[in-house]
Amino acid sequence: MKIAALQMVSGPELAQNLATAARLIDEAAADGAQLVSLPEYFVQMGWHETDKFRIAEDFGHGPIQDMLAAKARQHAIWLAGGSMPVKTDDAAKVTNTALLFNPQGEVVARYDKMHLFSFQDGVRSLDEGRTMVAGRACVTADTSFGRVGMSICYDLRFPELYRSMGEIDLILVPSAFTVPTGKAHWQVLLRARAIENQCYVLAAAQGGVHASGRQTYGHSMLVDPWGEVVSSLAEGEGVVIGEMDLQRLDSVRHDLQALRHRRMAIATSIQGEDVD
Repeated sequence: MKIAALQMVSGPELAQNLATAARLIDEAAADGAQLVSLPEYFVQMGWHETDKFRIAEDFGHGPIQDMLAAKARQHAIWLAGGSMPVKTDDAAKVTNTALLFNPQGEVVARYDKMHLFSFQDGVRSLDEGRTMVAGRACVTADTSFGRVGMSICYDLRFPELYRSMGEIDLILVPSAFTVPTGKAHWQVLLRARAIENQCYVLAAAQGGVHASGRQTYGHSMLVDPWGEVVSSLAEGEGVVIGEMDLQRLDSVRHDLQALRHRRMAIATSIQGEDVD
């Protein structure tokens, strides 16, 4: 089946971002994609970190969620809504939330970003913890084409999150990586997560210079279970599309049975502790 990652250069205005996202979803669906993923913060890359409060929605209600549900229904596709701000009990903080919609336009999974990014290099100072509440739960979803593991951007640096998901067929990583960290680590981390979990990884990213002057790394890509990059887009707005080949998935797991060996090693270790 074909799956697609949408790369955007989102701006501060919600309406414009929603229109761009809708157009790219239409394009991916026209190319045959049965699952489409949007990038992190696809709804807004604002001037200030507090801008997100203006567009934050209650879970289950609002124009962002309405658009995503409508597009999933229109094209009868699985649609991963990148990430969006969702209100919390604390008016000064939101969650950075990824929603997965089924072809009927229903939310089948909600994931709140667990690992909140911070970065300081003497010039830039970023800290998501100032305006966000961290999620507490690992989230997977069973779909018609396999088991999907949900994550967002900075989560990519924490392999234990993906290991805790169990056996998964596809990892989603909507992102807005900075250029310095992207150049150094983006592709190698995506390939590592694919290799060690023997699954596909679909990473939809922000990729360009935003209105605020912030520059994101882009390089949205699809990586296969052997760690090979199936397709990618360096910069700018566009669609990255490729095949999620379930026979390829089975073949990699059959030929190199690392997942089974890992389970055996854990079981042996636990048994040894019990004996002691």
